[in-house]
Amino acid sequence: MLFVVLLGKILWTRVTALLDKRSDAIARALADATRLRNEAIAAKAAAEQTLAQATAEAEAILANAREEVSRMQARAAAGLQNQIALREQQALDRIAQSEAAASKQVRDTTIDVALAATRTLLREQVGSGKSQDLVEQAIAELPRRLH
Repeated sequence: MLFVVLLGKILWTRVTALLDKRSDAIARALADATRLRNEAIAAKAAAEQTLAQATAEAEAILANAREEVSRMQARAAAGLQNQIALREQQALDRIAQSEAAASKQVRDTTIDVALAATRTLLREQVGSGKSQDLVEQAIAELPRRLH
């Protein structure tokens, strides 16, 4: 019986040592699993934070791009309005110049016709002599006074 007790004690010691090793291995595996789980949760949180930052940056970039497009459209519209106004003013200036030139030409033609008619009329109505010299002087001064 001593042999059985001694064998039981040795077996009990080895079984408990084996169970203790197995328990320690399970505890280490659980600790590693918990550590890996915590690292995965931290990595997921970091990835979500990075994704949120990237989304915010992308939205900010889109907002800036939309604002820039609006500013460019406003500048283009203002430039187009300025160009239209400039061309309109140039056309009005050309029209005014043409009107002034036409008016001057009509005035000059009218003066020339009036001078010719006055010369003809004075020659027909005024006789020769001294009055003829005065008439010629008056006719000679007409263009200078009318222009």
